[in-house]
Amino acid sequence: MINSKDVTKRKHNILQRLTAVVKAFSLREGFFIFKKNLNVDLMMNKVFLTDHEIRENLFPFTLTRSAADIRVGILTVREKWERYLGEKIHIREQGDEEQNAILLSANIIPSQQFIDSLFVTDEVADRPDWNAVKIIQFPWHIFLWNDWALRQDYTLITTGRTSEPIPAGTQVINGGDIFIEPGASLSCCILNAAAGPIYIGKNAEIMEGSVVRGPFALCEGAKLKMGTKIYGATTIGPYSIVGGEVKNSVIFGYTNKAHEGYLGDSVLGEWCNLGAGTSTSNLKNNAGELKIWNNTTKEFIASGMSKCGLLMGDYSRAAINTSFNTGTITGVCSNIFGEGLSPKFIPSFSWGTRGNIRYEFGKAMADIENWKKLKNATLTEQEKTRLKLIFEQN
Repeated sequence: MINSKDVTKRKHNILQRLTAVVKAFSLREGFFIFKKNLNVDLMMNKVFLTDHEIRENLFPFTLTRSAADIRVGILTVREKWERYLGEKIHIREQGDEEQNAILLSANIIPSQQFIDSLFVTDEVADRPDWNAVKIIQFPWHIFLWNDWALRQDYTLITTGRTSEPIPAGTQVINGGDIFIEPGASLSCCILNAAAGPIYIGKNAEIMEGSVVRGPFALCEGAKLKMGTKIYGATTIGPYSIVGGEVKNSVIFGYTNKAHEGYLGDSVLGEWCNLGAGTSTSNLKNNAGELKIWNNTTKEFIASGMSKCGLLMGDYSRAAINTSFNTGTITGVCSNIFGEGLSPKFIPSFSWGTRGNIRYEFGKAMADIENWKKLKNATLTEQEKTRLKLIFEQN
């Protein structure tokens, strides 16, 4: 971690290394980093993350959040930058013209190695170490980069700290790579960190009979139900509840996949629910390359990979025993039910998977309110406004 006393030096290096060396790159191709008003007091600069040129490409997760608030690994992209730089990171909204700003693209996942490279004084090192970052160019990159991000975040969060003791009755392999935060509860489970670290967040719970292989993160207040089977690299976000079998997936906060069923190579947004028995296909019968919906081009594009399950936008829910097709994308606030395999693209505010029936807006908001009450939360006016805009534009 960078000491807070290095703020001036840090900002000087960001300005000189990131903005003077790398003026601008297309977000679709990689990085988008530029400078404003270098002839100002460096202490007056704010650091902003922007996703305006990549937002549509990261559908459905950027319908309801900045790319900076996507969770990959243990932390969101914004949280990573804040920890590495030791200061608050701002989001640049459309139309903002913030003066004296350091502007970075929100789809860059930083690492300690990348931050360290900003401080290299050797003249040969004339640019930061771009090999030490990952870029989220498509929504499936969230689970593709999750293994790498979990390891980076584990080191970032746990270095110099001491884990809570592993409870009696918990079987562990490679216990030195297991970190338990205060308030976490573990009961008669198996934790295998041989292949990667395991992080258990504050007040999280692993119920008896659960089996976990790292790398894995169970974030604050999240739960694994009895007999859950987890394969790395998997992240379960804050206050989410998970059961059944999960492999190589990222589940954002406040989402439920609480029952039997398989979820593999997938990403679930916030406030989603998968009914009992729901499963995803993550591999075609011919093991061929997948084509996945791209909202920028409005067509299915080659993904370059053979495994992808479900990419589900916020507030969407699936009925019991739903069968999701390989490489399915759903928008936000869809109520998904119907016989057979799902379509591979389900638009926002869909009602069922067949035909063109829409989820009536008032009913959708009332249903979200009901789900939020289950976790002692309420639907905010800001959320309603954003969802109304999506409904009208869809």
